[in-house]
This record gives sequence, C-alpha cells and structure tokens, in this order.
Amino acid sequence: MLAKIRQQRDQLNKSERKVADTILKNPSVVTQLSIAALAKSAGVSEPTVNRFCRSFLSKGFPDFKIQLAKSLVSGGQFITRNIEQDDNVEQYTDKIFTSTIATLDTARKQIDVESIALAVDHLIQAKQISFFGLGASASVADDAQHKFFRFNLPVVSYGDVLMQRMVASAAHTGDVIVIISYTGRTRELVEIAQLGVESGATVIAITVDGSPLAKVCPVVISVPYVEDTDVYMPMVSRLTQLTVLDVLATGVTLRRGVGFHKHLEKIKRSLRSSRYPLEGEQSKSE
Repeated sequence: MLAKIRQQRDQLNKSERKVADTILKNPSVVTQLSIAALAKSAGVSEPTVNRFCRSFLSKGFPDFKIQLAKSLVSGGQFITRNIEQDDNVEQYTDKIFTSTIATLDTARKQIDVESIALAVDHLIQAKQISFFGLGASASVADDAQHKFFRFNLPVVSYGDVLMQRMVASAAHTGDVIVIISYTGRTRELVEIAQLGVESGATVIAITVDGSPLAKVCPVVISVPYVEDTDVYMPMVSRLTQLTVLDVLATGVTLRRGVGFHKHLEKIKRSLRSSRYPLEGEQSKSE
C-alpha cells in the first residue's frame, strides 16, 4: 500500500496529495486515527479522504486502514524511515540497512516471474544486447555489461543520451535493448524506447509499472516505487535494479545448460593469476 501511494502520488490532485503526504509521514499513527482526525491533520475534507481511499481499491477508510496496517506488518514501515538531520551514526546506519532490506523484500514479493521468463527468452536469443541508463541507473547498466559479456554475445552499455538515441535508431530485429529507469518518467528514455521499438528491436524496461516508459515497452519488469526524494536519499532503488539483473543473468545461465558452465569456469580461471592465493592455498598446490 505504501509503495502504491508513493507511486501514484504525483497523479493525485492537490487535496489528495495532502492526504498521501500525511499518511507517508507517519503511517503507523494513521492506522489509529478516525477519518475526521486524518482529514483535520491533512487539512482536507472527509469526502476527500474517502475519495483518496477508494482510489487505492479499498471500500472506504476502514478498509484502507486494514490494508495499511498489513503493509506495515510486512515491513513497509522500514521503507518510510526517513533520515533526519539530527540522526546519529547508529540511527542512520540502521535506517539505511532496514529500508534496503524492506525494499528488496517488497520487490521480491511483487516481481512478476512471467515477465522475468519472457525477458530471459528474448535475451537468450539476442544477436546483441544494449543496456541503457542515465544518472544512477547508468552505473547499473555498466554492471549489466560486466555480467552479460560472459554469454558470448555482443554486449554494450551506454549512459549518454545521444549514443542511446543513435543505437536505438540503428537497431534491427533480433537486437535487445534493456532500459533501466527508476521513475520511468525521463522524457529522453521514453523517446529512445520508441525509437528502438520502431527499429524492430525488443525493448525491455526495468522500471515502475504504469510509468510512461513502461507504456511504450513491449516487455516490462516492474520494480516497486518506494524511495522518496528527501535530501538524504539512499539509493535502494539501484540495489533493486542490480538484483533484477542478477536474476536475469542467472536465468540466461540456466537456460544455456550445464555445458555452458565450462565456459564460465574458464573465465574465472583466467583471473587466478591476478589474485593473491587464499591462506593455505599455496601450500596445497605445492
């Protein structure tokens, strides 16, 4: 529920956003309030609160509170633990770890395995794979390149809009473009996704469900929208994206079969000479 509220906040009208902000600020307190008390706290009318609740597929305020309470029990309360200016080291360390754990657990519960399977199907058959990301997502795209080059496929990552646009325009049937975007609202990436689709490529989006980017991509792996935009913003979204890419890379590895494992082992062996041996490893070899 908390993830849904964050995801849809910007689409709400001004009065309903006040209700959303009040709930997100202290959801555990809201579960104890009457509709009149919540309306007063948010500075809106009671009908506005009811309208807000029904927009989140609840029958009304009492049903909404039950769903909100379930969300808190499942770990959602950790996601809303914003870091404050006066937090000490112990407090902000604990908040970052617990919010990250809760976010990954939320993603685990919400992930659509059919979308994962469909994406793996396209990746296993790809002639070449391009990973696109901007800002923090650009580093995720780079990490994806490091994972997927092991599959004996042409794999590149781009964090530059102009390069992404040109690659998408020059794509062909059989090419796969994976676009990574936390919000899915970056205008350039939406346009680039459209170019890729028009060129005949399969475009996979790792983004928020229902976002502008998700609407133009034929394959979408949805991740929860749980991160706010406070001054102090641990990038738990990036960790979710990295985990999704680990899932995809594992899926491709398993689909390649046991025979492909020798190729992966060969790559690992190539690194041995560049590392100090583990304690006792040298004596064993001798």
